[in-house]
Order: sequence, then C-alpha cells, then structure tokens
Amino acid sequence: MNVPLITQFLEYLQLERHFSPFTARCYGADLRQYAQFLAGENESASDNGDGASTGIGHAIISADALSVRRFLTHLDEYEYSAATMARKIATLRSFYKFLHRRGMVPANPMLMIRTPKQAKRLPKAMTVEQVEQLLGAPDDGATLGARDRAILETLYSTGVRVSELVDLNRQHLDEIGEALVIRGKGKKERIVPLGTHAHAAITRYLEILGRDTRFAHVAEAMHAGDTVPLFVNKTGGRLSSRSVRRKLDKYLEQVGLDPSISPHTLRHSFATHLLDNGADLRSVQELLGHQSLSTTQIYTHLTTQRMRNAYEQAHPRAV
Repeated sequence: MNVPLITQFLEYLQLERHFSPFTARCYGADLRQYAQFLAGENESASDNGDGASTGIGHAIISADALSVRRFLTHLDEYEYSAATMARKIATLRSFYKFLHRRGMVPANPMLMIRTPKQAKRLPKAMTVEQVEQLLGAPDDGATLGARDRAILETLYSTGVRVSELVDLNRQHLDEIGEALVIRGKGKKERIVPLGTHAHAAITRYLEILGRDTRFAHVAEAMHAGDTVPLFVNKTGGRLSSRSVRRKLDKYLEQVGLDPSISPHTLRHSFATHLLDNGADLRSVQELLGHQSLSTTQIYTHLTTQRMRNAYEQAHPRAV
C-alpha cells in the first residue's frame, strides 16, 4: 500500500532525522497497518451508505482520537505485547506530530491518547567471568579469528552498538590516542576510548590482515585513500550486523554460554560493569551515546538489584 503521507514521513525520518533503514521500515509497517485499518473502516462506511471513501490520505488527515482508539481496540484482537502496543502508539505519535507541524492535519489526535504503562525490563548482563570465556574463544592465530577476537573485544571495551561497529572505517581508528570515532544515532559523533586488550586485539588483527595475500586489495585500497571498513568480511568487504551475530553465536556455542546472548548483551555488560566499579552515570551516558540520561539510568536499577542479591546472600539477617 503506497500512501504519500506515509512515504513523506519515512523520507523525513531517514533524510532529516537520520534513522536507519531498518527503523524506518518498522515505522512504515506500523503505519501501513494503521492505514489498512482506516481503509477497512471507510469501505464499511461506504457499504452502509454512509458516504464513499475519498482515499486513505483523507482518512488519515480526518482521523480523530476516537479513530485511533478504535484502531488500538482492533490491535487488541492480535494480543500484542504491551511493548509492541507502546511502539505502535509511539509511531503514530511521531507521525501525527510530523503532519501537524507541517500543517497537513487540523489537529493532532494523539494528544488525547495515553501510552499504557509497561513493566520495566532490566537489561541482561553477563558476568565478568562469562565475558572472559567468550573473549578467549576465537583463535587469533588466523586472519578471521583475529578479526573475531578484535570484534568481541571492541564490543565489550567500548559498548558500541553492533550497527556502529560494522560502520567503522579505518580512519575512525585513532591508534595513537587508542580510541574510536563513533557515528551514532542521528549521525552524532562521539569518541570512545579503547581498553588495552581491545587495542592490542585490533592491532594484531590489522597486522595479520596486512600480511594475508588474500586481502592485498584491501591494503591497496587503503593506500589509495579509499574508504576501507575496519572489520572486513572474508572477501574484504564490509561485515553486516547479521554476520557479527552469527560469529557471536558460534563462539557462544563453542564455550557453552547462553545462546540468547546478543551483541547488545555485551553493550549492557559494558555499562553494568562500569557502574558496578564506580563509574559515574554521566560518563556512561556519553560513552553509550544516549541522548537522555533516563535511558542510561536503567543500568543503575540493574546494579542496585545485584547489590541487593549480594546483600541477601551474605547478611545473616537480610531474609
């Protein structure tokens, strides 16, 4: 279903807000579901003699809070989780805010819609021992094994998102300063320091890569001043986020760790371990690239829960 209003909004998300194509697709799927619901309502109204439909665009523009509530009631039939419902409401909220700011709708119907409260879900974090197990899994004697070791070390050392990791180019590595220049959400740049182990792993990977004749074209491209990914795939191209996940799954199975651990779990572990060891919240916020401090504060709940568990296990009168 091609709806010009939705297309304009998705272009705005990608071109002006710099949302990733994946995020834009998720917004588009939610909005097309909404448009299909309105189309169905318009067809019913026409069949009942209540007036012919004048198009989905008009239905979106003329929708009021009651229309949105009927859509949300319709969604209840599918038994979506509270988190999914909240996301769909957030999509509609952003969409109508966009339309209202550009004068495309007379009023914003989402002002009358409340987002249902959700139970706070604490992010999963690995223990330090589990992280050590995982980081020691790749065989860094070979090019791709050294790359995998460098990837895992970097994820844990910097807390970068996997999308940020695969977007890294050689020029984003500050070898002298032992840091990475990260382009995060909204194309905002931040500098994150590399720990000694991560820096050593990247250095070793690049040295082995440079000696591997299979990747001679990568070295040539770098010397020519071309853009070269920091972490390359087996043909010398850019790794995908999915490839990183597959590599992680391989090493999780190899050392017998929980297969549900994801690259994002390493990000959670990075933040949790920093706070466990006394890092201040503002510093962790900057390292993670969070726009809002409240997003980072969820990790304080996790560290508080860990302290509570330790207290209950150790104190003779805790329970």
